[in-house]
Amino acid sequence: MAEVDNETLACTYAALILHDDGLPINAESMTKLFKAANCEVETFWPGMFAKALAGADINALCMKLGDAGAGGGDAGGDAPAAAAGGGGGGGDKKEAKKKEPEPEEEEDMGFSLFD
Repeated sequence: MAEVDNETLACTYAALILHDDGLPINAESMTKLFKAANCEVETFWPGMFAKALAGADINALCMKLGDAGAGGGDAGGDAPAAAAGGGGGGGDKKEAKKKEPEPEEEEDMGFSLFD
């Protein structure tokens, strides 16, 4: 895995650990976690993650990622917007119901594999 990927993964885990313990997600707390875990991360990463997650509803972000389904297309576009915009309101449930694909109808093509 590339060094940048390891650093962003470390920041993600640190943010989740802090959130799980009910502690504020800030650069200082993340840096303390990295030192305790003997993990080296460029100094700008903790601040970037802390700013991106400021005011965000971490529980909602985690649940939204879990609802992405097999394709995962929803999580990639919505998660950064929710983190930057503060999480959003209550309209997400209505939108999720509208985005469900309609079942495809079977058409008779005039032949069968077993004819």
